Amino acid sequence: MFTLYDVPVRSRLLLGTARYPSPAILTEAVQASGTEVVTVSLRREAAGERAGQAFWSLVRELGVRVLPNTAGCHTVKEAVTTAHMAREVFGTRWVKLEVIGEEDTLQPDVFGLVEAARILCAEDFEVFPYTTEDLTVAERLLAAGCRVLMPWGSPIGSGHGLNNLFGLKALRARFAQVPLIIDAGIGVPSHAAQALELGFDAVLINTAVSQAADPARMAGAFAQAVIAGREGFLAGPIEPRDMAVPSSPVVGTALLR
Repeated sequence: MFTLYDVPVRSRLLLGTARYPSPAILTEAVQASGTEVVTVSLRREAAGERAGQAFWSLVRELGVRVLPNTAGCHTVKEAVTTAHMAREVFGTRWVKLEVIGEEDTLQPDVFGLVEAARILCAEDFEVFPYTTEDLTVAERLLAAGCRVLMPWGSPIGSGHGLNNLFGLKALRARFAQVPLIIDAGIGVPSHAAQALELGFDAVLINTAVSQAADPARMAGAFAQAVIAGREGFLAGPIEPRDMAVPSSPVVGTALLR
């Protein structure tokens, strides 16, 4: 179990709710994942991708905590306005803050992100910023009032997994006491297990589940992967070595002459 803004959370798998083939399949995937937190894009739902209130009612019936996000926002003003609307609609101070800076990779605009985080934290929001693995940006987000960071693994929806292992390991080591959730780029359960093996607290998955041939089955696979990854981390894995080390003892081995 870990905590997000003093809320205890058992499942280390957070699930997105976008682009599922149907509400029924979304429901099956959420149930199979065992997740306790799902993300919802207010802008996407308000634009008519789903039937607004009917979809929000479905999410509430799932019995999970909602983490609204500001997906699709490219400016500080857009993100802050969307966060305020989400707080009114969902009745939560939680917000996954996205300020997109580059269209092809959907890389965060880290300058706008820090500014928006500072505004929202001052207004009593509990901010989950979608960021990069940059240590300086992380420092500034924490100074702005964030108590959770969500670094990307690779571009949103790309399925490439953890692109910058050195940077992510440095981030985990530098902020050992801060909840860190890998957000974006996870493609298969082994990527999620790897993130947890590195000591990250959780992963957020959307496309890898919603676009799978069998979303519910994939959600269940990710649920098992995060458990395995966390157990592997707690067990203390061996350090990689450059040379082979025999696993069988050589003392007493018979020698043929």
